[in-house]
Amino acid sequence: MRDDGWDSTFNQVSTFCTKYNIMIPNIDDRFVALGRPQRNSQEITNLHHFRVELFYNIIDMQIQELNDRFNEVNTDLLLCLACLSPVDSFSAFNKRKLIHFADDEFMGLKGIGDLAQMMVHTRRNGVYPLVYRLVTLSLLLPVVTTTVERVFSAMNIVKNRLQNRMGDQLMNNILLVYILKDVFSMVDNEAIMKRFQAMKKRRGRL
Repeated sequence: MRDDGWDSTFNQVSTFCTKYNIMIPNIDDRFVALGRPQRNSQEITNLHHFRVELFYNIIDMQIQELNDRFNEVNTDLLLCLACLSPVDSFSAFNKRKLIHFADDEFMGLKGIGDLAQMMVHTRRNGVYPLVYRLVTLSLLLPVVTTTVERVFSAMNIVKNRLQNRMGDQLMNNILLVYILKDVFSMVDNEAIMKRFQAMKKRRGRL
Protein backbone atom coordinates (compact mmCIF):
# COMPACT_ATOMS: atom_id res chain seq x y z
CA MET A 1 0.00 0.00 0.00
CA ARG A 2 2.80 2.40 0.85
CA ASP A 3 4.79 1.65 -2.28
CA ASP A 4 2.04 1.27 -4.88
CA GLY A 5 -1.18 2.54 -3.31
CA TRP A 6 -0.95 6.29 -3.81
CA ASP A 7 -2.16 6.45 -7.41
CA SER A 8 -5.23 4.27 -6.84
CA THR A 9 -6.11 6.13 -3.62
CA PHE A 10 -5.74 9.52 -5.30
CA ASN A 11 -7.96 8.41 -8.21
CA GLN A 12 -10.64 7.18 -5.81
CA VAL A 13 -10.60 10.44 -3.86
CA SER A 14 -10.71 12.49 -7.06
CA THR A 15 -13.69 10.49 -8.33
CA PHE A 16 -15.49 10.98 -5.02
CA CYS A 17 -14.84 14.75 -5.05
CA THR A 18 -15.99 15.08 -8.64
CA LYS A 19 -19.18 13.15 -7.93
CA TYR A 20 -20.16 15.41 -5.01
CA ASN A 21 -18.87 18.69 -6.48
CA ILE A 22 -16.00 19.05 -4.00
CA MET A 23 -13.22 21.36 -5.16
CA ILE A 24 -9.95 19.57 -5.94
CA PRO A 25 -6.83 21.72 -5.52
CA ASN A 26 -4.21 21.73 -8.25
CA ILE A 27 -1.76 19.08 -7.14
CA ASP A 28 1.24 21.01 -8.48
CA ASP A 29 0.41 24.34 -6.79
CA ARG A 30 2.14 25.56 -3.66
CA PHE A 31 0.55 24.22 -0.52
CA VAL A 32 -0.90 26.89 1.78
CA ALA A 33 -1.56 25.75 5.34
CA LEU A 34 -4.56 27.37 6.97
CA GLY A 35 -3.91 29.14 10.27
CA ARG A 36 -0.11 29.02 9.97
CA PRO A 37 2.26 31.96 9.39
CA GLN A 38 3.38 31.91 5.77
CA ARG A 39 6.65 33.84 6.28
CA ASN A 40 8.76 31.00 7.70
CA SER A 41 6.82 28.06 6.31
CA GLN A 42 8.54 25.63 3.99
CA GLU A 43 7.45 25.88 0.39
CA ILE A 44 5.99 22.52 -0.66
CA THR A 45 3.46 21.50 -3.28
CA ASN A 46 0.03 20.07 -2.65
CA LEU A 47 1.34 16.76 -3.99
CA HIS A 48 4.07 16.64 -1.34
CA HIS A 49 1.65 17.58 1.42
CA PHE A 50 -1.03 15.03 0.59
CA ARG A 51 1.33 12.22 -0.40
CA VAL A 52 4.20 12.56 2.07
CA GLU A 53 2.80 14.40 5.07
CA LEU A 54 -0.60 12.69 5.06
CA PHE A 55 -0.65 9.46 3.04
CA TYR A 56 2.80 8.13 3.97
CA ASN A 57 2.57 9.42 7.51
CA ILE A 58 -0.76 7.69 8.21
CA ILE A 59 0.43 4.39 6.73
CA ASP A 60 3.65 4.55 8.76
CA MET A 61 1.60 5.11 11.91
CA GLN A 62 -0.55 2.08 11.11
CA ILE A 63 2.49 -0.07 10.38
CA GLN A 64 4.06 0.99 13.67
CA GLU A 65 0.84 0.18 15.52
CA LEU A 66 0.71 -3.29 13.95
CA ASN A 67 4.37 -3.92 14.77
CA ASP A 68 3.74 -2.96 18.39
CA ARG A 69 0.77 -5.29 18.69
CA PHE A 70 2.00 -8.28 16.67
CA ASN A 71 5.43 -9.84 16.98
CA GLU A 72 7.09 -11.89 14.25
CA VAL A 73 5.46 -15.16 15.30
CA ASN A 74 1.97 -13.67 15.40
CA THR A 75 2.51 -12.03 12.03
CA ASP A 76 3.57 -15.33 10.47
CA LEU A 77 0.52 -16.96 12.01
CA LEU A 78 -1.77 -14.35 10.45
CA LEU A 79 -0.10 -14.88 7.08
CA CYS A 80 -0.67 -18.62 7.39
CA LEU A 81 -4.32 -18.04 8.23
CA ALA A 82 -4.59 -15.85 5.14
CA CYS A 83 -3.42 -18.86 3.11
CA LEU A 84 -6.73 -20.56 3.95
CA SER A 85 -8.84 -17.73 2.55
CA PRO A 86 -11.27 -19.05 -0.12
CA VAL A 87 -11.13 -15.76 -2.06
CA ASP A 88 -10.34 -16.27 -5.77
CA SER A 89 -10.44 -20.06 -5.42
CA PHE A 90 -7.83 -20.12 -2.60
CA SER A 91 -5.35 -18.10 -4.67
CA ALA A 92 -3.41 -17.19 -1.50
CA PHE A 93 -2.91 -20.84 -0.49
CA ASN A 94 0.71 -21.56 0.38
CA LYS A 95 1.61 -25.08 1.44
CA ARG A 96 5.05 -24.18 2.75
CA LYS A 97 3.71 -21.55 5.13
CA LEU A 98 1.22 -24.00 6.58
CA ILE A 99 3.79 -26.77 7.02
CA HIS A 100 6.08 -24.30 8.79
CA PHE A 101 3.69 -24.27 11.76
CA ALA A 102 3.00 -28.00 11.78
CA ASP A 103 4.07 -30.13 14.73
CA ASP A 104 6.90 -32.60 14.24
CA GLU A 105 4.49 -35.54 14.36
CA PHE A 106 2.57 -34.09 11.42
CA MET A 107 5.60 -33.38 9.24
CA GLY A 108 5.75 -36.77 7.49
CA LEU A 109 2.15 -36.87 6.29
CA LYS A 110 1.59 -37.70 2.64
CA GLY A 111 -1.98 -36.54 2.14
CA ILE A 112 -5.32 -35.56 3.64
CA GLY A 113 -6.05 -39.18 4.56
CA ASP A 114 -2.91 -39.36 6.70
CA LEU A 115 -3.85 -36.02 8.27
CA ALA A 116 -7.27 -37.35 9.30
CA GLN A 117 -5.74 -40.49 10.82
CA MET A 118 -3.10 -38.51 12.69
CA MET A 119 -5.69 -36.10 14.09
CA VAL A 120 -7.66 -39.02 15.48
CA HIS A 121 -4.48 -40.70 16.78
CA THR A 122 -3.39 -37.53 18.61
CA ARG A 123 -6.98 -36.68 19.60
CA ARG A 124 -6.73 -33.37 17.78
CA ASN A 125 -10.08 -34.10 16.14
CA GLY A 126 -11.71 -33.17 19.46
CA VAL A 127 -9.56 -30.07 19.90
CA TYR A 128 -10.15 -28.82 16.36
CA PRO A 129 -13.56 -30.29 15.44
CA LEU A 130 -14.21 -27.87 12.57
CA VAL A 131 -10.84 -28.58 10.98
CA TYR A 132 -11.42 -32.31 11.30
CA ARG A 133 -14.88 -31.94 9.77
CA LEU A 134 -13.39 -30.01 6.84
CA VAL A 135 -10.78 -32.74 6.33
CA THR A 136 -13.35 -35.54 6.40
CA LEU A 137 -15.63 -33.66 4.01
CA SER A 138 -12.74 -33.20 1.58
CA LEU A 139 -12.15 -36.96 1.72
CA LEU A 140 -15.82 -37.80 1.15
CA LEU A 141 -16.50 -35.28 -1.61
CA PRO A 142 -14.84 -37.19 -4.50
CA VAL A 143 -16.61 -40.42 -3.52
CA VAL A 144 -19.99 -38.76 -3.08
CA THR A 145 -19.70 -36.88 -6.37
CA THR A 146 -18.85 -40.07 -8.26
CA THR A 147 -21.70 -41.98 -6.61
CA VAL A 148 -24.23 -39.28 -7.49
CA GLU A 149 -23.09 -39.29 -11.11
CA ARG A 150 -23.46 -43.06 -11.23
CA VAL A 151 -26.95 -42.84 -9.74
CA PHE A 152 -28.15 -40.36 -12.36
CA SER A 153 -26.64 -42.44 -15.14
CA ALA A 154 -28.33 -45.57 -13.79
CA MET A 155 -31.65 -43.75 -13.36
CA ASN A 156 -31.81 -43.06 -17.09
CA ILE A 157 -31.40 -46.78 -17.73
CA VAL A 158 -33.72 -48.15 -15.05
CA LYS A 159 -36.57 -45.65 -15.29
CA ASN A 160 -37.11 -45.64 -19.03
CA ARG A 161 -40.22 -44.84 -21.05
CA LEU A 162 -41.84 -48.18 -20.32
CA GLN A 163 -41.19 -48.01 -16.58
CA ASN A 164 -41.76 -44.33 -15.86
CA ARG A 165 -44.63 -45.04 -13.43
CA MET A 166 -42.70 -47.10 -10.91
CA GLY A 167 -42.78 -45.88 -7.31
CA ASP A 168 -39.85 -44.35 -5.45
CA GLN A 169 -39.29 -47.39 -3.23
CA LEU A 170 -39.16 -49.81 -6.15
CA MET A 171 -36.88 -47.49 -8.10
CA ASN A 172 -34.55 -47.13 -5.11
CA ASN A 173 -34.33 -50.90 -4.74
CA ILE A 174 -33.63 -51.44 -8.43
CA LEU A 175 -31.05 -48.65 -8.49
CA LEU A 176 -29.33 -50.09 -5.44
CA VAL A 177 -29.00 -53.48 -7.13
CA TYR A 178 -27.87 -51.92 -10.40
CA ILE A 179 -25.25 -49.59 -8.87
CA LEU A 180 -23.86 -52.25 -6.52
CA LYS A 181 -24.03 -55.02 -9.08
CA ASP A 182 -20.48 -56.06 -8.24
CA VAL A 183 -21.59 -56.80 -4.69
CA PHE A 184 -24.89 -58.45 -5.62
CA SER A 185 -23.18 -60.63 -8.22
CA MET A 186 -21.56 -62.47 -5.31
CA VAL A 187 -24.98 -63.41 -3.87
CA ASP A 188 -26.09 -66.91 -4.84
CA ASN A 189 -29.29 -67.05 -6.92
CA GLU A 190 -30.56 -69.97 -4.85
CA ALA A 191 -30.47 -67.82 -1.70
CA ILE A 192 -32.44 -65.08 -3.47
CA MET A 193 -35.12 -67.53 -4.63
CA LYS A 194 -35.47 -69.04 -1.17
CA ARG A 195 -35.89 -65.63 0.45
CA PHE A 196 -38.42 -64.58 -2.17
CA GLN A 197 -40.35 -67.83 -1.69
CA ALA A 198 -40.40 -67.37 2.09
CA MET A 199 -41.78 -63.84 1.99
CA LYS A 200 -45.39 -65.06 1.47
CA LYS A 201 -47.29 -67.96 0.03
CA ARG A 202 -46.92 -68.41 -3.71
CA ARG A 203 -49.11 -70.24 -6.15
CA GLY A 204 -46.19 -72.25 -7.35
CA ARG A 205 -42.63 -72.95 -6.39
CA LEU A 206 -39.76 -71.36 -8.28
